[in-house]
Amino acid sequence: MIHDSPVFALHHGGKIETALRRPLRSRADLSLAYTPGVAEVSLAIAADPHLLDVYTGRGNTVAVVSDGTAVLGLGDIGPGAAMPVMEGKAMLFKHFAGIDAVPICLDTTDPDEIVDTVARLAPTFGGINLEDISAPRCFDIEHRLRERLDLPVFHDDQHGTAVVVLAALRNAARVTGRDLPGLRVVVAGAGAAGVAIAGILAGAGLHDVVVCDSRGVLEPGRAGQNPHKEALAGRTNPGRLSGGLDVAMAGADVYIGVSGGRVPEPVVASMAPGAIVFALANPTPEVHPDLAGRYAAVVGTGRSDFPNQINNVLAFPGIFRGALDVRATAITEGMKLAAAGAIADCVVRPTAGEVVPSVFDERVVGAVAAAVAGAARAEGVARV
Repeated sequence: MIHDSPVFALHHGGKIETALRRPLRSRADLSLAYTPGVAEVSLAIAADPHLLDVYTGRGNTVAVVSDGTAVLGLGDIGPGAAMPVMEGKAMLFKHFAGIDAVPICLDTTDPDEIVDTVARLAPTFGGINLEDISAPRCFDIEHRLRERLDLPVFHDDQHGTAVVVLAALRNAARVTGRDLPGLRVVVAGAGAAGVAIAGILAGAGLHDVVVCDSRGVLEPGRAGQNPHKEALAGRTNPGRLSGGLDVAMAGADVYIGVSGGRVPEPVVASMAPGAIVFALANPTPEVHPDLAGRYAAVVGTGRSDFPNQINNVLAFPGIFRGALDVRATAITEGMKLAAAGAIADCVVRPTAGEVVPSVFDERVVGAVAAAVAGAARAEGVARV
């Protein structure tokens, strides 16, 4: 069945294609691009593997890998249905950072099979972007790939979100006259994004972070808590709060929603005066901006039709651009913090309506790439 609408028309035949970087117009061109000339290049790479990123496109190519188990707000729709989203991610890599990206949708949800498959494909790519893989499997898959490969591995649902949230929070704290490390933060959602947000906030010096899931506050020893939530509980909730979201949010400076659902108005009203609300669920924020605006000084969402769109595209193109430019062997916590700082600094005079730059701000990718490359060199993971 062919669907007749603008969105289907845009996707007809796919959104990406392969293009040639060198001409192929004659027998002479053919002899250089393929046999016999290509043999010289292959032998040179065999003798010195570092030349792989010099004489092939590998050093500017990223794999966008998914198993289709946690696609956007659609959930487990499978690898085939995930392909339009992965093509879209590849499109963003190319448009914003000039990076060639290849969508790879795997017909398996087994972590061992995913890790082995990606590791075997690694000689083809300069970096691995994991996408839309459900928690808690995504934590194990990313960790194992980072241990196994000497190239950047980045689960964007975790770290891209976390980087942009930290950038927005830095500027929102400035707008509201608060000290960043002194903020009392509630993160609603203990999946991929929630875990990474709690981690990057700790790395930025925030000490009072409480994470909630659908059952309430994460606290050590809570019954029925899986291992990754138990570990997260041990690193957060310094006041050892117990109970529901309403308990956590009373007097809180910041709410960060990455879980969906709805927060009742009285719970929002219980936050500290001049609070900060980032309700990031799409398409329906956990707190509608109109409601949040009655109580909060700064409001952000994941949507483009409200101010302060907290969108991963502010982060991942520049992060990979910087990592690839210095042939980094990993993406470190320091590189993520540097990226967040660069994004925040693109807004010279933040206001309540602008705590992050536009995704179309042409300064962002270059600023993030430079900051990430500098951090990679400082941390000893850069090869050039």
